[in-house]
Amino acid sequence: MSNQSLQGKVVLIAGGAKNLGGLVARDLAAGGAAAVVVHYNSDATRAAAEETLAAVKAAGAQAIAVQGDLTRPANVARLFDEAVKAFGKVDIAINTAGLVIKKPIAEVTEADYDTSFDVNAKAAFFFIQQAGKHLADNGRIVTIVSSLLAAYTPFYAVYPGSKAPVEHFTRAASKEFGERGISVNAIGPGPMDTPFFYGQESKEAVDYHSSAAALSKFSKTGLTDIEDIAPIVKFLVTDGWWITGQTLFANGGYTTR
Repeated sequence: MSNQSLQGKVVLIAGGAKNLGGLVARDLAAGGAAAVVVHYNSDATRAAAEETLAAVKAAGAQAIAVQGDLTRPANVARLFDEAVKAFGKVDIAINTAGLVIKKPIAEVTEADYDTSFDVNAKAAFFFIQQAGKHLADNGRIVTIVSSLLAAYTPFYAVYPGSKAPVEHFTRAASKEFGERGISVNAIGPGPMDTPFFYGQESKEAVDYHSSAAALSKFSKTGLTDIEDIAPIVKFLVTDGWWITGQTLFANGGYTTR
């Protein structure tokens, strides 16, 4: 397959308002994408979504923002419908949304469990489903999971447990959608230097995670930098098209398997 550039491509990013999603939106726009659909979950992230929207437009791409709770499958369908209505198609679908719950197993409530699986597994499944229904041929699907899928650690039973199904969704979708030239992959970053990480961590835990990767001393904080993950996303949706059905651990040697 010859031309894998971003030129003329329409990109949809779930959780695209800030952090990794916001950076990917900016990078793909700067890389030549024709249009970017920035999804955000709630009013709390509206301002960030508008900032990202402005940056994407400044880079020369068209852009719209769409709000929605993706734990409701109807909202996932609406997100893709809005993208097609605005730009006529979707070529690349990237899901960066997630929720971390860090607790001992004995303290996990039913509400914790349900919320985690709704955000990390259910929403991810229906995002992949709708991407498969809406993507143009030779499209690309990427989901952000977690390097904790390969960790041996306490207190994180529910978070990686609710991300683990995405590996199976990814493999199945890559087989089902492959005949249309669509690649489907997941990326498992290490703990990332964003507010998403720090909210549930003690200072001692931050110190541990900041030194646990084999390449920690070469990172600004010892953690995974979103600036090191965004290029991997870009690679998978362009020249890395031959990679499909995989979970790629991009973490500086934080975990491996």
